[in-house]
Amino acid sequence: MRSIPRYLLAFTFLLLPVLTRASSILIPMDEIQKDHLKSYGIAYWVLKNGETVDWLLNYRGGSFMTAYSKKLEDECNIRGVSYEVIPDAKATQIITEISDPSVNMEVVKLEKAPRMAVYSPPDNGPLEDAVVLVLHYAEIPFDMIYDEEVLKGDLSKYDWLHLHHEDFTGQYSKFNRGFSEMQGSWNQKDREIQEARAAKLGFKKVSKMKLAVAQKIRDFTGAGGFLFAMCSGADSFDIALAAANTDIVDEMYDGDGYDPQAQSKLDFTQTLAFQNFTVALGNSNGLKFSDIDVGRMGGRGGFGGGGRRDPTTDFFTLFDFSAKYDVVPSMLTQDHDHVIKGFMGLATAFDESKLKPGVTIMGEKKSANEARYIHGEYGKGQWTFYGGHDPEDYQHGLNDPPTDLKLHPNSPGYRLILNNVLFPAAKKKHQKT
Repeated sequence: MRSIPRYLLAFTFLLLPVLTRASSILIPMDEIQKDHLKSYGIAYWVLKNGETVDWLLNYRGGSFMTAYSKKLEDECNIRGVSYEVIPDAKATQIITEISDPSVNMEVVKLEKAPRMAVYSPPDNGPLEDAVVLVLHYAEIPFDMIYDEEVLKGDLSKYDWLHLHHEDFTGQYSKFNRGFSEMQGSWNQKDREIQEARAAKLGFKKVSKMKLAVAQKIRDFTGAGGFLFAMCSGADSFDIALAAANTDIVDEMYDGDGYDPQAQSKLDFTQTLAFQNFTVALGNSNGLKFSDIDVGRMGGRGGFGGGGRRDPTTDFFTLFDFSAKYDVVPSMLTQDHDHVIKGFMGLATAFDESKLKPGVTIMGEKKSANEARYIHGEYGKGQWTFYGGHDPEDYQHGLNDPPTDLKLHPNSPGYRLILNNVLFPAAKKKHQKT
């Protein structure tokens, strides 16, 4: 038998890496992932570079898979993201496994990096925003916009908008009497800045300016935008919209009293998520805006008596949706842990009895009928509201340092925020129900 020439053997060995090279990179999102939060940044980076990403819903914690490139592999290593280099056969096997009708998994193709904006004041006070923190940590680019930009129509430039812990009712989050000197001085400065901004934009009251901004944001959502809000950015948004035709702001905030008939004049047809709530008029209810929030400072059926929460027992559970039939909530609840640590804010938990029909509860504390994480549609767009201020800081104070996410790279609570960031990138799929 003739031997193979040496030059042909050498050529074969040179060709072997090409013939067997990997075709995909899998970014696992289960417990082996070293940095879940930066993994979302890698997915966004791939989209920004013109490639697509397969989001493997319920496969190993909601993993990502995309075409292999040396540049991408290097980027994963630089950012400290765990990844697996896999050949064509393995990628095909994964897709086949997910496509099995008997398993609760689905493949969603992410096609284009959404244009991101965060509604937050340029002169923001000492309360750090969790979304801003995690976007910076994950290295996902975004623009900061505020009242001027919204009112002049700049929202049309974006696909996704986050509302920081804003008070859209014009009551300065009700930070007033009874607080420390530091808090009081910060609130007074904020008030002066807001009043000057309202006057500059042609409004006699901050509440009227914030209402106009809220209506523009609602229109952005109705036209097909994606809205995400946390803490008081969620409930005060709907409260302001409902109170468009009345005055719920006390004299100490705007120089004149509230309308004694304000409650009967609320228009719940104007809101996104909440209905049939009672507003907290005057200044006798602490930091409460309404009975929507059933967090630390409130109890169902009133504004007081809720008592302090115990962080050792405060958890909420994510719903297990059908990935093939309920694709949207499945995307928004992808996580490696389905029991999430609770955390407080100006709006901590939403009273389920105040939710509009059609609102999807994605995370709740069932024993208390508290919704912590909700989603819905409005017009052509969609919105998500998430209760609480910071998923890794149970009760963030005004002078507390910002959370260092290097210490929480695998935070299940922060992952929920980033699910919403990638959500607008998904190729639209018709529901199967």
